[in-house]
Amino acid sequence: MFKVLVVAYYFPPLGLSGVQRTLKFVKYMKNYNWEPTVITTGNVAYFAHDKSLTKELSDSNIRIIRVSGSNEPNSILSRLGTVKFPSEFLRNILDKLSQTFFIPDNKISWSKLAAKKIDEILSSEKFDAIFVTCPPFSAFDAISKIKKNHDVPLFADYRDLWFKSYFAFYPTPFHKIIHKNKEYHALRAADRIIVTNRKIKEKLLHTYPFLTFDDVVIISHGYDQKDFDKIPAQPKPQNKMVLMYSGIFMVYNSPVYLLKAFKQLTVERPDIASNIELHFVGFLRKENQKLIRKLKLQQFVKDHGYVNHDESIAKLKSADVLWFMVGRRRNIDAILPGKVYEYIGARKPILACVPEGAAKMAVEESGAGYICGPDNVVEIKNMILKIFNDYKNNKLPTPSDEVLEKFRRDNLTELLTKQFQLKLRADV
Repeated sequence: MFKVLVVAYYFPPLGLSGVQRTLKFVKYMKNYNWEPTVITTGNVAYFAHDKSLTKELSDSNIRIIRVSGSNEPNSILSRLGTVKFPSEFLRNILDKLSQTFFIPDNKISWSKLAAKKIDEILSSEKFDAIFVTCPPFSAFDAISKIKKNHDVPLFADYRDLWFKSYFAFYPTPFHKIIHKNKEYHALRAADRIIVTNRKIKEKLLHTYPFLTFDDVVIISHGYDQKDFDKIPAQPKPQNKMVLMYSGIFMVYNSPVYLLKAFKQLTVERPDIASNIELHFVGFLRKENQKLIRKLKLQQFVKDHGYVNHDESIAKLKSADVLWFMVGRRRNIDAILPGKVYEYIGARKPILACVPEGAAKMAVEESGAGYICGPDNVVEIKNMILKIFNDYKNNKLPTPSDEVLEKFRRDNLTELLTKQFQLKLRADV
């Protein structure tokens, strides 16, 4: 087999959105004649640890090298294990402080240790490629600097934008210049850039004209068909339409507009509202729970809390309609939540409260979407009414078999390994 070093800070036992894409890639790489070795973090404090993904990793028999001893916050607080998610107000303050003092991010110390470890490994073992997943972008920055010491192709996987990200905060012009300069040099060192959607590709090509169209390759998020085959749906309430959200709320998304829209529905059409339940899987957050009580919607809302990935799949399969939103922010058109493809994999219709951009395009492509603006309460309420009418008349749409096939994790991994192969052939 060919050998690839995969560098990923976010990896099991950690949970949440940044983990699954990389785990599924390494799980299926051996099917396409590539043997992965994963460089990841050791024991750290984090908001979620996922036992089911950890077991899946163990069953996959992947070689893991864990790099510990860094001075980044999660490592310093590792003895705390799983920590509580802070309020959005506090998280936003801590995030701005972090971005003020750490460039490109607060994982710098871990990334330097990881790069040092990779330097040692490449001095004694032969690898055919390095695949680094971002964020954290400090890993891409650090590894791009040691690439000159080793003749190994470097592939970077962009789950989000780096420069001018929708998450970015630049307290001074100096911060913005340094970020762009670091990204420029990292991209110069890379042999290929993988991105999750067309909008990220367009922005990279526009910002860094030295990149060619073929330098940046789109490999979308996806879903693992094996998850949906082996995990049965959980029972759902009888005679009620379940509208479900899976994930966390932070920075660019909020349930506020959906809850206000549903409150209007309870006033104007209590007969319909009484036949709908709003389910939240993940971190609903205290501020949103407080709003639910203020709007007196407790009887309509079920908060499942954070669950392991296999249980979240079971809940997605039990729902009638799946919902997500993307708010209006700078460059938000380039964000594409990974949950969209798990929603597609569940073969469910999707209520997407989104602006123009990659997320809207993905739901349109699914052929099973109900799309409206993210912050128009009346529009959201009317869309819920339309969905309920389709539900009662058994007219809810589902994704086509063609779409389902396109976004299978195993098929996406094949596309990734083909990029590795193309680079190797070009170097022969």
